[in-house]
Amino acid sequence: MRGSDVLSPAPFDTDTPDPLRFRALGVIAIAQLMVVLDASVVTVALPSAQAGLHISVANRQWVVTAYTLAFGGLLLLGGRIADFLGRKRMFEISLLGFAAASALGGLAQNSAMLFGARALQGAFAAIMAPAALSLLTVTFTEARERARAFGVYGGISGGGAAIGLILGGVLTQFASWRWTLLINVPIALIAAGLSRRLVRESKAEGEVHYDVFGALTVTGGLLALVYGFTKAESDGWGSSTTAGFLLVAVALLGAFLIIESRASHPLLPMRVVAERNRGGAFLGGLLLGAAMFGTFLFLTYYLQSTLGYSAFKTGFAFLPFSVGIIASAALASQLLPRIGPRLVLTGGMALGAAGLVVFTQVGVHTGYFSHVMPAELMTSFGLGLAFVPLTSTALVGVAPTDAGVASALVNTTQQVGGSLGTALLNTIAASATASYVAAHGSGVAARAASFVHGYTTAFTVSAALLAAAAVASLVLVRAGRDDIAAADSGEALSASAQRGERPTGELA
Repeated sequence: MRGSDVLSPAPFDTDTPDPLRFRALGVIAIAQLMVVLDASVVTVALPSAQAGLHISVANRQWVVTAYTLAFGGLLLLGGRIADFLGRKRMFEISLLGFAAASALGGLAQNSAMLFGARALQGAFAAIMAPAALSLLTVTFTEARERARAFGVYGGISGGGAAIGLILGGVLTQFASWRWTLLINVPIALIAAGLSRRLVRESKAEGEVHYDVFGALTVTGGLLALVYGFTKAESDGWGSSTTAGFLLVAVALLGAFLIIESRASHPLLPMRVVAERNRGGAFLGGLLLGAAMFGTFLFLTYYLQSTLGYSAFKTGFAFLPFSVGIIASAALASQLLPRIGPRLVLTGGMALGAAGLVVFTQVGVHTGYFSHVMPAELMTSFGLGLAFVPLTSTALVGVAPTDAGVASALVNTTQQVGGSLGTALLNTIAASATASYVAAHGSGVAARAASFVHGYTTAFTVSAALLAAAAVASLVLVRAGRDDIAAADSGEALSASAQRGERPTGELA
């Protein structure tokens, strides 16, 4: 093989398997792990970052929501950009951009610089994730090999959050919270360099269409909504500032729906979300994301601020959560083809809600093994049961041309739900804490109890969100096991890949 071939592999020949495909899988796996890690690695480091940069209680949630909002809001547009400009090219550009944004965040001198860096990370991740998965689909054309490749990808998606929590604790404890961001720089640069040697280019054929106005209105609307929730903590729900941002959010999101219903090439075809089963899956994903991200945030503060755990110990305290998700996701994969998605999805949401109710019983002096770990196991086992049918139900009855949008929406709804939920729950928790102090005084004991009151109030709302998701799943999802078998057969994905379209979004 000539040197030029190594440095720039030839474009795809659909009749000949790529000889470097398994090495390319390794590069794609590195990128996916980094994207998944970054959604959770800063969670454990957040108390240290908040103290180091003097971030207010109201604004601390932006460390999480700036990333998830940009990621979820731009994911569909990012996939189209990668499709038409070249998946390998945009994969490598987004890796370099992600590295630069990570360096900016790691060197942040104030909260605004950190929040901006996190938003940039999310924007580049919104291009990187769909580009990586599209490359994976067109690289592995044989069904059995593709299943193995998706197994690797799905395992990273499922276990990456767990690794992120542990890694965040290790880096914060033994280096600095800044290294939870700076560690991305060498990883992204190495992945970009390997991509030049191992990954082949592919792109969609046909006329280029970008729904830029749709992307701008939905992202702007979500941003205004999150900022409105944030201002409610400091100014109150009845203030003109809060009401103004909420009204702007409603106007922009309404404009987005109008644009999508009339556009010739919409970012989000309304037919994808209008179908009953898929609509139930997307609504469930939105509510699940809101509850899950908020749980991570407040459990981190409870462990470190109330129980006095170090960042290192906090990371490992999340380990039962990861074990529960992995174990129950494997069980859900076995149950789904036997009993269909409705019972698995509804049961998982209900069990997760019950686990969050247990979280509401924690106090200033309660123990980890008596309260936290049982609640973690219950909640995580329920969420793991829900993740698998959510993804499968999103593809029920979908046309091949919409397979990419439908699957990507599973991740988009969870990321958007996480953004909105974290902002709303942070405001609710802060308000509950302030009310407790006003009623009981500001002594040391009362202040400690006030923080726990804020956390348990947030856990209560999270439990209500998951309970609502369970009801929505029970009412809306009617697909049977045969429908799921058809959706999971790979026919829609294969047809989409043959047309040169983005075949799927990031797996949940």
